[in-house]
Amino acid sequence: MQLEETKAADAARLHPGWKRDDHLLALLARNARERPTEVAMRERDHGIWQEYSWAEYLDTVVSFAAGLEEKGVGPEDLVLVIGDNRPNLYFSMLGAICLRAIPSPAYPDTPPEEIVGQLKREGIRVAIAEDQEQVDKLLGARESHGEPRLIIYDDPRGLAGKEPEGVVAFTSLLASGRERLQREPGLREALLARPSVHDVAILLHSSGTTGVPKGIPLKHGHMLSGVRNAAAAGYFQQGEVHMAYLPIAWVGDFIFSVAAALELRFTVNIPEAQETALHDLREIAPTLYFSSPRAWSAMLTRIQVGIAESTPFKRWLYDRFMPFALDLERARLDGRKPGLLDRLRHGLGELLVYGPIKDQLGLSRVERPYTAGEAIGEDVFLFFRALGLNLRQFYGQTENCALAVAQAPEDISLTTVGRPFPGVEVRIDDSGEILVRGDNVFDGYFEDDAASAKSLRGGWLHTGDAGQFDEDGQLVVLGRVSEVVHTRDGTRYIPTYLENRLKFSQFVKDVCIVGAGRDFLSAIVCIDLHAAGQWAQENGVSYTSYAELSQSPAIYDLVQGIVGKLNAMLPAGLSISRFVNLHKEFDPDDGEVTRTRKLRRDVIDQRYAKIIEAVYAGDEEIDFEAQITYETGQTGVIARKLSIRTLEPATGGRG
Repeated sequence: MQLEETKAADAARLHPGWKRDDHLLALLARNARERPTEVAMRERDHGIWQEYSWAEYLDTVVSFAAGLEEKGVGPEDLVLVIGDNRPNLYFSMLGAICLRAIPSPAYPDTPPEEIVGQLKREGIRVAIAEDQEQVDKLLGARESHGEPRLIIYDDPRGLAGKEPEGVVAFTSLLASGRERLQREPGLREALLARPSVHDVAILLHSSGTTGVPKGIPLKHGHMLSGVRNAAAAGYFQQGEVHMAYLPIAWVGDFIFSVAAALELRFTVNIPEAQETALHDLREIAPTLYFSSPRAWSAMLTRIQVGIAESTPFKRWLYDRFMPFALDLERARLDGRKPGLLDRLRHGLGELLVYGPIKDQLGLSRVERPYTAGEAIGEDVFLFFRALGLNLRQFYGQTENCALAVAQAPEDISLTTVGRPFPGVEVRIDDSGEILVRGDNVFDGYFEDDAASAKSLRGGWLHTGDAGQFDEDGQLVVLGRVSEVVHTRDGTRYIPTYLENRLKFSQFVKDVCIVGAGRDFLSAIVCIDLHAAGQWAQENGVSYTSYAELSQSPAIYDLVQGIVGKLNAMLPAGLSISRFVNLHKEFDPDDGEVTRTRKLRRDVIDQRYAKIIEAVYAGDEEIDFEAQITYETGQTGVIARKLSIRTLEPATGGRG
């Protein structure tokens, strides 16, 4: 008891403005009390939308908590959660939080060996899984590691009635919890009173680009501070309609689908499956929509493909109205207001082109569309704004609840991420690193004092990102400080800055810039199969596989044009002199990128060392076998002769 009191006192000193009873479960109870019949969550199941009111939401969470406690789960126990977005996974996470236990979600495609690593590092004994596929992974982990001893599953297909030892249904725990609540008067209120604003509500994880992912504990107070700061800036509104489709292991999903949803009474909509998300989006018609730059780019590609395959009349309308809308948006960003004729023409375009496209995408009601995670291509950004969507960029990390800086609706820039939210301070230190301070900033990494001391200094979070403020006071993010490298002659560059600008093209899915300690910069390019395949079809280029398409001379010409366009915008010392199209995509299962598709440079440098050496030796081609990992966990190779292209030195670039 004395230890608990000491910890509580330490927590209160860190955040003296937080109130103990201001936590996620208190917000859920408030919503159930004030709006018991209002729809809180909807899930599409076999084509039919199943609805959960706030009263049902609370009852399920508390009943599950009562059943989970009977299984021995208590304060500070870590509970693995794995699967796609499902109501019962959200209910189970909040049920664990009700017991002051800590959900530790994993990405659904996490392979068994990584799951075992997470179980070991965090001492996890209990897991909650979506379906049989995830249960099988966890049973495999149990065979090699001995844990988790208890596995709770949601989807009964393939499991109901034939559960292995230690595997129980979510519905079973729910039923036993309800029976317990009936037996023990006062338990419901006692469970809701247990959490504190200072408790860790969830344990998220860094991307692990340079090693083992670090655990990032976020407390109730951190998340609610972040949400309230964002709401004060107009980033969220009461009663938003939101679609939960992002991975539950990513900070953005928990902040949007749980913390903000509870604080501001969102209606959270869950698609039937990841494969149906875009179809379901049209039925949901959200008012709030977040997607990564990669996803916005893919959506643009889908529109362009659809227009190319539509009727001549529709193509004619698109060609008349879309370039006009793009020019109009560029003028707006330059501060020029449209005249009467422009407004009338845009109104007609909204009726004939822009409105139907937004309706087809499911974005007709979106008032707050956002993007973050990496730089977004100018063409993509302009396109969606030209459609009439007030697309805005924001900036944050898991360590600050993903809510630190955002563009205001009336203050849009193609090169910045905006200004700090109320309650958030941002400054740039002497080395050019972005520092953040506020109650939304976490208090340290999970059982890693050294990393915590490095990241949290003098009350400031050292983000690891390089940045600057423009003349207007908006933040510009340049890339990772740790990725600032130099060529042999000392020329300084940030690979991610160049990579992101190449990925602005719909034809480039991934790219790795190489050049540290070398005489020039080069690139390993992974084309986007969908976009490049569509281009190939339209231009009479035949292919039978990704590997064959990647080595097509026409595709090499296409990529060379993309690289050359970037080179023309760069100082001569930063131009990319040679590139190679890889005959496979960078894959998280192969360890080349993280689950959030951040490059693991050390893996790429090692695995493709022969290609890199051939590039710098001046070779024009190389025979190479690339390692691949199948969904079963088995490995294989893809062999191909790869071409290596040389670009002419760019002229007209910035000096």
